Amino acid sequence: MGGSIQPARRPASILESQSIHNLTLMNQTTTSCGSADAAPQTERLPLAALLALAMTGFICIMTETLPAGLLPQIGLGLNISPALAGQMVTAYALGSLLAAIPLTMATRGWRRRNVLLLTIVGFLVFNSVTAMSSSFVLVMVARFFAGVSAGLAWSLLAGYARRMVAPHLQGRAMSVAMVGTPIALSLGVPLGTWLGNLVGWRTAFGIMSLLTLLLIVWVLAKVPDYPGQSGSKRLPLRQVFTTPGIRPVLGVVVTWMLAHNILYTYVAPFVAPAGLGGKVDVVLLVFGIAALAGIWITGRVVDLHLRAAILASLGAFALTALVLGLWADSAAVMYTCVGVWGLSFGGAATLLQTALADAAADGADVALSINVVTWNSAIAGGGLLGGLLLGGLGVASFPWVALILVLASMWIAHAARAHGFPPGHRASNSAVARH
Repeated sequence: MGGSIQPARRPASILESQSIHNLTLMNQTTTSCGSADAAPQTERLPLAALLALAMTGFICIMTETLPAGLLPQIGLGLNISPALAGQMVTAYALGSLLAAIPLTMATRGWRRRNVLLLTIVGFLVFNSVTAMSSSFVLVMVARFFAGVSAGLAWSLLAGYARRMVAPHLQGRAMSVAMVGTPIALSLGVPLGTWLGNLVGWRTAFGIMSLLTLLLIVWVLAKVPDYPGQSGSKRLPLRQVFTTPGIRPVLGVVVTWMLAHNILYTYVAPFVAPAGLGGKVDVVLLVFGIAALAGIWITGRVVDLHLRAAILASLGAFALTALVLGLWADSAAVMYTCVGVWGLSFGGAATLLQTALADAAADGADVALSINVVTWNSAIAGGGLLGGLLLGGLGVASFPWVALILVLASMWIAHAARAHGFPPGHRASNSAVARH
């Protein structure tokens, strides 16, 4: 992992020369930041290291959503109502929202693997407390700080993956590092619910702690270390936020994720008119498998056609919303549309974080921490807006509101041609993030 580039024995092509030039620039930047001991970027994907990052994302999502399928059990175990037990998810989300930006800025000068390990140890400690405590107050505190760990982790993972490889492989590396998220959403949550029902909710959280222990060993063995940013490269939050391209990308995050979460949060009532109310697990499985395919496709195209991939994904989602608005009572149409929806959504995190980090350059970690807050706020906003629509206009309004939001997202992305979503090969046309 991290092998050096050997001199060519034949005249290099223009593309090869550009790649070598980019790699040289990145190595020079690394040295200027006092990072001579950092592992060099590699022309091959370091899969073991990237999959360790993916496992970290998997644990983030599993830790967040595990209580959702076990609320009755948790309520009995802690002598509280299931509704109160549901606030374990709220506490986790609140920790992520409040901690992402300040913790990211506070740890920018730390060695990167130490920060990664700090987040993973946080999951180990706070999931263990959740598994063993009989006090609801203590469990809520543990859930809040587990969310704090997640907020720091999400702002770190994308930049870490980008740093391991040469510029023209950064998008593909991020797609591998992000693969844990759809796996956890589509397979992990049902598996966690089944496991909790089989062995108990406390044991389920204990198994999460065991997985975290294994991940710590994995990170120490396979994930390269890098120094943090030097003081001269640490950009203030305001400067990062006002960097050209940052706000358009965040605008796409807000509108796209609002549209997605209106449908995803209320998927059970939304699919009921198609006669699939009792098959929500199958619907989510179709979505998850399609999302995995979307991640694979994104990994193949993100470095060559970032702008086109964003617009195509949004266009496919818009078409899906339109079809669902017209024929949402057909099971065949619903399954087909859910598949297209999952396919278009699978690469969203990779595409948006790549665009954001490219636009932010030296401020990538801070920009990605802003993305954590924006993304989670859109999740909460989607749940709130969907609830209002459900109570007022019914599920038939969901696809039409989603369509309006997605069209707004497409307009923002299309307009951000100069900064945010530039055309062409991102390895040669975009700034390289330096953390």
